[in-house]
Amino acid sequence: MVLLTVALSWVTGNVFSQVPAPVMKYPNKVLVLGGVAHLGTGEVVENSAIAIENGLFTFVKNQMRKRVSVDEYDTVIYLNGEHVYPGFINTDNTLGITEIDALRQTRDFDEVGKFNPNVRTAIAYNPESKIIHTVRNNGVLTTQVVPRGGVISGASSIMKLDAWNYEDAALKMVDGFHLNWPKRFSQSGPWYAAQGMKKSKNTEERILEIGAYFQSAKAYTQTGDAEVNLEFEAMRSLFRGTTTLYVHCNMSKEIMQVIQFKKKLGIKHVVIVGGYDAGLLTNEIKEANISLILRKVHSLPVRIDEDPRYPYKLPAILQNAGVTFCLGTSGDMEAMNARNLPFLAGESVGYGMSKEDALKSITLNAAKVLRIDDRLGSLEAGKQATFIISTGDVLDMKTSMITMAWIQGRPIVLDDTQKQLYRKYSGKYAVGN
Repeated sequence: MVLLTVALSWVTGNVFSQVPAPVMKYPNKVLVLGGVAHLGTGEVVENSAIAIENGLFTFVKNQMRKRVSVDEYDTVIYLNGEHVYPGFINTDNTLGITEIDALRQTRDFDEVGKFNPNVRTAIAYNPESKIIHTVRNNGVLTTQVVPRGGVISGASSIMKLDAWNYEDAALKMVDGFHLNWPKRFSQSGPWYAAQGMKKSKNTEERILEIGAYFQSAKAYTQTGDAEVNLEFEAMRSLFRGTTTLYVHCNMSKEIMQVIQFKKKLGIKHVVIVGGYDAGLLTNEIKEANISLILRKVHSLPVRIDEDPRYPYKLPAILQNAGVTFCLGTSGDMEAMNARNLPFLAGESVGYGMSKEDALKSITLNAAKVLRIDDRLGSLEAGKQATFIISTGDVLDMKTSMITMAWIQGRPIVLDDTQKQLYRKYSGKYAVGN
């Protein structure tokens, strides 16, 4: 048995390196005692005992009800009421494939062409991105890396945020395909002086073009055409039901068109990304068995006569209606703003969501939407030990202070460029220097 200060000394030895290196598998058996475990399922376990073996949770229970022997564990971490949470899952984001928005050379998310289902984001993922280490400090340990542009942008990948290369990082090399549904209306002018909604041109023609493309792809996968089509080959998994079609749309008319599109083509797994008007169509969305990646909570209303707090209230509306959804983080400077994911969930608490339901929107529900809930999203036996420990409420910007994070049973170094600069200049301007 090794106490916390000894067990993690090897890990924190890397804390002053410029880029924290991934930690090798260490140790084999871990026991975390005395924390408040927020399971991600809506349940909270006080004075918890959490056991980890070979990178997986073996049990999570109240240690006062069921006594736990510490002798069989390599490492025992004693907590004093700190909070334990599942690692947060970042969705609909370009984290890892963009570094500086103003530099085209660092943006690897937009491929040339209209239909690119054969393009995968995984191979462009950069595990050395400095932004990754920043967002990990706020508990974001898994991300969905999403392409942009075109009609079919490409295939997204799901990556863990501690790896030597993109192969090591990949939890799902091909997660699903991203379709940008034609907008019926678009907003003109900058965000701070929008000039209202204007009807888009050729919307129906573009919808017909999308339908024809998908019909051709489905026919190709069913007939096994001798002439290989790389785009259609990539979509075989979609029609087999092993990957997901993510459709980016917001308005009610667009959502209804997507529901009809799903039924017509018989696509098993469809997720609406954005879903601004989803609160108006909760029954239709549930009936169609569609889940949502909700547009960023910290955003302005689309219509000029709407409640300015509507984006904050939408999560509670969907929660009360029984719609499965998680929170997305797309938008301006989205990669670096992924660090605010827990605070997006926290914002919804002030507008009708309970804290545990808000936590689910960035943990277990996110895992369900991405179809990785058998591995991640909650503190449950058999799932990967990807979790964080905080001295305060992680959904509250004032009290959140994450002290430890683990990915697949490995402790990771919580250090980044900002922390390094803080230490550097704190020493320079310290009293007496």
